[in-house]
Amino acid sequence: MTAFSHYYLVANGIRFHVAAPEAQGSGALVVLLHGFPEFWYSWRHQMPSLSAAGYHVIAPDLRGYNDTEKPARGYDLLTLTSDVAEMIKSLRYTRAVIVGHDWGGVLAWTFAARFPEMTSKLVVMNAPHLAAYQRELRRNFAQWRKSWYVYFFQIPRLPEALLTSDHGRRIKQLLRRSAPATTFSEEDLARYAEAFCKPGVATAAINWYRAAARYMLTGARLPNEGRVSAPTLLIWGAQDAALDIGQTIGLERWAPKLTVRVLPEASHWVQQDAPALVNSYVLDFLRADMSSEKTRS
Repeated sequence: MTAFSHYYLVANGIRFHVAAPEAQGSGALVVLLHGFPEFWYSWRHQMPSLSAAGYHVIAPDLRGYNDTEKPARGYDLLTLTSDVAEMIKSLRYTRAVIVGHDWGGVLAWTFAARFPEMTSKLVVMNAPHLAAYQRELRRNFAQWRKSWYVYFFQIPRLPEALLTSDHGRRIKQLLRRSAPATTFSEEDLARYAEAFCKPGVATAAINWYRAAARYMLTGARLPNEGRVSAPTLLIWGAQDAALDIGQTIGLERWAPKLTVRVLPEASHWVQQDAPALVNSYVLDFLRADMSSEKTRS
């Protein structure tokens, strides 16, 4: 596997663990935001490709995950988007390409709406725009049924206990059963289980869901009504067991500069199912009108 460097940075008052390619590019900053139940490792196939193309690439463990600090609070989207903004500033950049998958994609959508001046381009993979997700829950029974785990995660302590029991056996099962047989090796599954079973990670990761449920139940509005002005690429694996493909329809209401790429045979873990194709889509999208993009203070 490609060698990665690791370091820590302090942003928004907590210490983040960051992975990056050893051979780092010097161009525009690309921030890779992982999902649940993952960590920086979910971007192992993308980091070398992006850095080889000249980009400065980072893949942090997000708040509460793996080797990043796990505070008791701060899992709401306003705090999480501030985490990303402060990471960008700590690296002395003024803006970045934001790339997110799953929960990292929800965070990416929200970041781009809240901080348009800091978002040069947006890439989202198998992650719903929250406004579209709420729409689909109201009108699409298939999505409501697929979201059973979101409701289960609102129960205190039980989800954490189940997911971390037997050294994370259920984490391995979740990944193995929801992806093509060739996506995850036994080493990959062991890495994910180990990272999720570190003290405090399970509660922190599930607290993202608990905070989101409170956010939606209170009727709180998304920053800037969820509107994203940056050019946006949505990559979607059609065989997603958790998110219905209806999430990809009608998004131009919130992201008028939208391009959608659907991979019919890929699963929720699209960038790990088909890394070469995903990398080509991302690089083609970034190269369009990005030749002079290097904003560093």
